[in-house]
Amino acid sequence: MKKTIVIYYSRTGSNKYLAEKTAQNLKCEIEEIKPRLNIFLLFLLRISLGIRSLKNKISEYDTVILCGPVWMGKFIIPLRDFVKKYGKSISRIYFITCCGSSDDKKEEKFGHAHVFCIVKNMLGDKCIHCEAFPIGLVLPGDKKEDSEAIMQTRLTDENFTGEIKKRFDNFIRRVSDNNRQ
Repeated sequence: MKKTIVIYYSRTGSNKYLAEKTAQNLKCEIEEIKPRLNIFLLFLLRISLGIRSLKNKISEYDTVILCGPVWMGKFIIPLRDFVKKYGKSISRIYFITCCGSSDDKKEEKFGHAHVFCIVKNMLGDKCIHCEAFPIGLVLPGDKKEDSEAIMQTRLTDENFTGEIKKRFDNFIRRVSDNNRQ
């Protein structure tokens, strides 16, 4: 079995939940990306002051699972800084996100598909797979397109069921199968 670590950034908690759930299911280590200054406005303006060094040495892991949000269709600064700082040390990487864009709107301006292309371009063949876990998957049918409900909803044990759980289980199976090879 290959050695795996989950590296994550989360502002509101859903990506932390997703990262912790991933690490728990894969029985691997986890570490948080900590920006030097965690100021939301700087991130939106795409101003980077860098990230703090990780405690774990990335080159010691066969597989990295990078988990973090997509904001307004952007690969956010803390995640981008991680890739710039540690990209050369990464052997294989998966990128996962709990995001507000739905599968049917992933190609739109604020969708996650554009971010997946950026990740793949930055990491090349090292990027094994990108997976989105849209927050709308945990909302009732009449709220799936409600932007206010999407912004207010957080992943929890209570709502991590149904389609999002199925997608998550498939992702864990994919990583596990690839790590056995």
